Amino acid sequence: MDMESGTYQNIVKKESWRTVLTLAYQSLGVVYGDLSTSPLYVYKSTFAEDIHHTESNDEIFGVLSFIFWTITLVPLFKYVFIVLRADDNGEGGTFALYSLLCRHARVNSLPSCQLADEQLAEYNNGSSEMMMTTTRSRLKCALEKHRVLQKVLLVLALIGTCMVIGDGVLTPAISVFSAVSGVELSTAKEHHKYIEVPAACVILIGLFALQHYGTHRVGFLFAPVILLWLMCISAIGVYNILHWNPNVYQALSPYYMYKFLKKTQSRGWMSLGGILLCITGSEAMFADLGHFSQLSIQIAFTSLVYPSLILAYMGQAAYLSQHHGIESEYNIGFYVSVPEKLRWPVLAIAILAAVVGSQAIITGTFSIIKQCSALGCFPKVKIVHTSSKIHGQIYIPEINWILMVLCLAVTIGFRDTRRLGNASGLAVITVMLVTTCLMSLVIVLCWHKNILYAIAFVVFFGTIESLYFSASLIKFLEGAWVPIALSLCFLAVMCTWHYGTLKRYEFDVQNKVSVNWLLSLGQTLGIKRVRGIGLVHTELVTGVPAIFSHFVTNLPAFHQVLVFLCVKSVPVPHVRPEERFLVGRVGPKQFRMYRCIVRYGYRDVHKDDIEFEGELVCSIAEFVRSEAETAVVETNGEDERMSVVGTCSTYMQGVEDHEGSDLDDPGTSEILSPKGKKKKSKVKKKVRFVVPETPKIEKETREELMELTEAREGGVAYIMGNAYMRAKHGSGLVKRLAINVGYEFLRRNTRGPRTALTSPYASTIEVGMIYHV
Repeated sequence: MDMESGTYQNIVKKESWRTVLTLAYQSLGVVYGDLSTSPLYVYKSTFAEDIHHTESNDEIFGVLSFIFWTITLVPLFKYVFIVLRADDNGEGGTFALYSLLCRHARVNSLPSCQLADEQLAEYNNGSSEMMMTTTRSRLKCALEKHRVLQKVLLVLALIGTCMVIGDGVLTPAISVFSAVSGVELSTAKEHHKYIEVPAACVILIGLFALQHYGTHRVGFLFAPVILLWLMCISAIGVYNILHWNPNVYQALSPYYMYKFLKKTQSRGWMSLGGILLCITGSEAMFADLGHFSQLSIQIAFTSLVYPSLILAYMGQAAYLSQHHGIESEYNIGFYVSVPEKLRWPVLAIAILAAVVGSQAIITGTFSIIKQCSALGCFPKVKIVHTSSKIHGQIYIPEINWILMVLCLAVTIGFRDTRRLGNASGLAVITVMLVTTCLMSLVIVLCWHKNILYAIAFVVFFGTIESLYFSASLIKFLEGAWVPIALSLCFLAVMCTWHYGTLKRYEFDVQNKVSVNWLLSLGQTLGIKRVRGIGLVHTELVTGVPAIFSHFVTNLPAFHQVLVFLCVKSVPVPHVRPEERFLVGRVGPKQFRMYRCIVRYGYRDVHKDDIEFEGELVCSIAEFVRSEAETAVVETNGEDERMSVVGTCSTYMQGVEDHEGSDLDDPGTSEILSPKGKKKKSKVKKKVRFVVPETPKIEKETREELMELTEAREGGVAYIMGNAYMRAKHGSGLVKRLAINVGYEFLRRNTRGPRTALTSPYASTIEVGMIYHV
């Protein structure tokens, strides 16, 4: 399996049971931290205000029945048995579903898509006409034809994404706050607010402050912590069942739900917002699918997490059914059902489990923002990979500190589990509703099932989730406004950035320079050609960008080798190394101009500048060599012939890139720049392209490779456009606000275009232009 992308995929066909069980064990610390800590606050949030625990036990048994069937129907049936199958080449989450739909219905939010992208191994849109039913064909045509439907689909995916980000703010707050609330049983009530809130804030600050170190150093502790926590709550649950009420299992009957709603009526319906919290974290099973396998997540949930949670909730209900003297709201909490001698050890384990669960949702938030940025729906941010071995361990400084400030704000502002639960519940159920809507389209368009299956899926699970959604939304003034406000803010940022990005691309397309005009200038392009390689970064996949003509007009000199470089994302999770580069020639050979399109999936790791330069130049050299052997090429529709070229590690018999002097391989011939002498400087590198001796390389090709070597040793310069966007005169108010105010504010206060390439400052030239869109 290739180290660059193969290790990221879930190839379960040949996995041994030992591997599957190991992944299942490891998934406890990453996937189930949030879901496992929900018993800390479910009963407390449910009985906080709307309903009261009476001696008839109708309320507590009704709540237990609701909890049991909610966990059974949503996490178990919906996610474990159905949604996990809708993976995008092993990846899961909201954007995985959207990516699947983009490929199968050719609905793409990325403007720079090409037909060549559909030839990628992981694209696999399955659009065989033989398999296309009439209903599926009509639905597919409607999505492709009507741009309004495409925008609705994108906004739906972005709403789900924004709610996940909101959950990244609320989950750490409610988990840590509920965990430290155990101290209230050992202190006077008037001292609670002086202990709980400061303790929760200290833990949260420490949690966010340590994010830049990554979790790979302590990640091995996550699974044992959650395993210990699940064993702890299940053992306490069994003890409470046997000691207080062995007949509590009868409450699992749906009849108790009917009795509960009949007795409590509207108050019982409103309390569903608290019951909803028992499935918080269920979406993580699908979102974190890329780190594990489908089978490992299913085994972990069905064999350990599910029974442990059911026993924990039954144990709490058994204890509460025999204790009706309520003096304060914490008597309904988790810790009151814990034997007194075990409360302090359980408190310590609970805090550790809450930190692990919070860490998982924070890392997930970083991951989904990276995906949004890759698909052009979020401003460029600095992405730090905290581990070179573990895929997905990333850190985004700007987002980390924003999450910390917001998390502290809601913790200090609310200071109680009830309002935090109302806020978290709405965020959780909204994401689930979005997943249900997208899954219904996946069932028809991707799985080629009858539309009746999709309707049944939406009606069944949509009805359950809509019931909880309405119960959460009714608490708008009691905390539920927080996820809505956060989502609207992030949605405004995403939509504004996406709209501005599309307008910028349209301007580039309309104002690109004709290749024929460029060729009419002659071999020197009418300017002085200097030593080195010039990488002109552009979003265009054809033509010459306007920034190039703007640059040479003001500075009539350029490098001896010119590369029009396009780094773009495609709607697949990973692009294989052998399909990474599309390389073509612009003009005749003597012009030494190339076009290189670098394709990344939305979960791919971008190379650093030194490694990227080596891969890029090596791919051009391999293109030159293969072109001389009349390689099979592709056309991009603009009279340029593009060839798929992989990274250096994928060449079985071709050009290799070597740096240094130890290069004496038998059976090969070296093409070495005469100026490539050994130097001690770390900046200059000696570059050698090793090519096969047979078939023989023509003299012209050898000279071109030598010139490419000389140019690389002369240095690589990155020429990037820095566009200042302005709405055209006569544009509407909304457009002027979006472009002149919103997009420009985001552009000035976020990372520049060099972030995509991680290009060194010393080698970067930014060309400023004003775009009137």
